[in-house]
Formats: sequence, C-alpha cells, structure tokens
Amino acid sequence: MSPENQPQPVRRRRADAERNRDAVLAAAGRLFAERGPDVALDEIAKTAGVANATLYRHFPTRADLLVAVYADEVAGLDRYSVELTAQADPDRALTAWLRAFADHVATKRELAQAVPDDPAGDRSALYAGWHATMHLAAQRLLDRARTAGTIRADLTTRDLLIVVSGIALTGSSGPQLHALLDLVRDGYRSGR
Repeated sequence: MSPENQPQPVRRRRADAERNRDAVLAAAGRLFAERGPDVALDEIAKTAGVANATLYRHFPTRADLLVAVYADEVAGLDRYSVELTAQADPDRALTAWLRAFADHVATKRELAQAVPDDPAGDRSALYAGWHATMHLAAQRLLDRARTAGTIRADLTTRDLLIVVSGIALTGSSGPQLHALLDLVRDGYRSGR
C-alpha cells in the first residue's frame, strides 16, 4: 500500500478548541430557545465568549450551527433515555422520558424547521437519523416497561410517539401538558 493510500490518523481537537465549540453550541442553544433560530451569529459568538472567527471555524455556516445544535438536543434525549433505564420503576422512567420528548417537540420544532433544505437531500437524511435516534430511545424504555408488565402489550413505539407529538403540538404547556400526558399514560398502562 502506498503511503498516500494508508489510513490517516484521526486528529483530535485540542482541549481549548473543544471548549470553544461546546461554548458556541451552548450559547446558540440558549439563544435559539429564547429568541428563535434567526439570532445573529455575532451575538452567539459574543455570548459564547469567543471571536467570530472561532465560531466560523467550527461552524462555517448558519446551517452547520443549526444542525449541530439540533443534533445535540436529540443526543441529549438519547442520553436521558439511557440514564432512565437505571431507574427502578420502568413506568416512571418511560413517563419522564415522554415528558422530555413532549417538551422537545413543543420547544424545538422551530429549530428543526430552520435547518435548510439542500439539493443533495442531506436534510432528509438528517431528519431520518434524528427520528431513528428518538425512536430507539423511546423503544429502550418501552421494551423495559413491557417486560415489567406495566404497559399494554399492543402499544407500539411509533403510535406512542405520534400521540405524544400531537399533544406537544397543541400549544399546551406546564400543568395542562402534563395532565394530557397523564391521560395518555392511563391509556397505555396494562391495567395490572
């Protein structure tokens, strides 16, 4: 194998570069949540405490930043699902994750819709990956609750996510949203 065809080692980011990237993601996430995805990139850099050039080095376009922030939100839902599998009560774990998912759908929809479409169809592939991640996160908790016998055996992950998404899109918040989710929970319990 010639030297140019040999696999190149993966370069790791320097610790300060990783911190800067994380600071930009956190600032963008906060500002997008507060004011929507059209916040000026200069303001995001200032809030993150980095130079504009640093922001653009990590995220050359607004689309790159939008994708990274939304992907981070989806990864957070997945991590939360894994954390909840350690809870003793599978029904409570599922309920907690569904509440987090409903909050995500209610508050991150504008961010997801701001990811621009492109001729290569990358947006569709991104959405498919994000939906698969959320589906697997829910499936992890649903399977555990099903094994414990606390939910109906005929309940599918897809059906449950559709119902919870529908509730989240009603515009309800706080106690009303939780009351609606509790109605759904009463419907999917096994009756044991």
